[in-house]
Amino acid sequence: MIVFNLTQENVSQDFTACPRSEVVLEEGTIAFKNWVETGTEVYRQFWIFDVQNPEEVAVNSSKIKVKQRGPYTYRVRYLAKKNIVQDPKTHTVSFLQPKGAIFEPSLSVGTENDTFTVLNLAVAAAPHLYPSAFIQLILNVFIKRSKSSMFQKRTLKELLWGYTDPFLNLIPYSTPTTVGMFYPHHNTSDGVYKVFSGKNDAISKANGASFPPFIEKTRVLRFFASEICRSFYAVFGAEVNLKGIPVYRFILPSMTFASPLQNPENRCFCTEKIISKNCTLYGVLDISKCKEGKPVYISLPHFLHASPEIAKTIEGLNPNQEEHSTYLDVEPITGFTLRFAQRLQINLLVKPARIIEALKNLKQNYIVPVLWLNETGTISDEKAEMFRKQVTEKINLLGLVEMILLSVGVVMFIAFMISYCTCRSKKVN
Repeated sequence: MIVFNLTQENVSQDFTACPRSEVVLEEGTIAFKNWVETGTEVYRQFWIFDVQNPEEVAVNSSKIKVKQRGPYTYRVRYLAKKNIVQDPKTHTVSFLQPKGAIFEPSLSVGTENDTFTVLNLAVAAAPHLYPSAFIQLILNVFIKRSKSSMFQKRTLKELLWGYTDPFLNLIPYSTPTTVGMFYPHHNTSDGVYKVFSGKNDAISKANGASFPPFIEKTRVLRFFASEICRSFYAVFGAEVNLKGIPVYRFILPSMTFASPLQNPENRCFCTEKIISKNCTLYGVLDISKCKEGKPVYISLPHFLHASPEIAKTIEGLNPNQEEHSTYLDVEPITGFTLRFAQRLQINLLVKPARIIEALKNLKQNYIVPVLWLNETGTISDEKAEMFRKQVTEKINLLGLVEMILLSVGVVMFIAFMISYCTCRSKKVN
């Protein structure tokens, strides 16, 4: 449903010394082979917010007490790109990125059948999708008949990948009945994307896998997140040593989720007066227009860097900069992203609805956290060794040669000046 389209396509790049023609995205080149199907394992971890007091909230409009459970880990980004079309006139390549997820039990705290008490996605979205009092009256009949409430129990597999909702299943006219945070996902594709091939330009990817070479600390790195319909940017945070490779760590700044008054780029996400308070609150972005009107809000995990008012209705959150921030480790010479961690939280807005019985006792609005995710990828030990030999060590050797030549030049200059002064002194005498 919502996740950065940031993959490690270039982590698996063949770093052996090769002519420029081999790094162009054209069929038959080394770059193209590694670009079509990445060999690096990328994982997506999920932490689910298990609601501890559903009845208290639904009846008394109490604070929602949540308990984080996870991680539950899936391997993703393992399918080769498809529908690849090269345009020799514009030197671009378009493609689709197939989606898939394989559960990894050894990296998870439980199974896909673990059960959680979470927000009822269909019931919570109903007042937003159908504001008409008459339609809500009809929907309330089906909600009561299906015995649906504000909260529900769902397995991990159902919550993530989809389930048949009992309330929607009763509606007689044609409507989608399957609901899930990431439904549909399997057997679908992300795209169409179009990138420069690198024949006449530096290879440019909008998804953050690599950037133009010779990255400077002052540079702002931008990448696009297709599933939330917006671009993000990262700024330099620190120098890091990654498996013997010096990299620049670029971080997602707090201004990314700032209020539109602080960051004008977020003006288009200030669409709901109920939560925005004239666009003064910060820490969450309304992406409902990107999600067919569903009241979806994104934030950093545990509402990191958010206004205190955002989390005032939730208990059990512990924001932490180290665990909940997003970063990219970029090798500055090549521009390759060698490690990344993308952290994002998915929330739904729930507001009182007098006509819908399951929501009529609410006395306040809730930004309910459903889950947060961490998608990670790191260059393998084998590829890191290859990178060190073919890139890092050669750069260090070049630097050493440069220092030696500079030192020799300085010594020769000093010797010349001494000789010159000595000759001048003899002539004067």
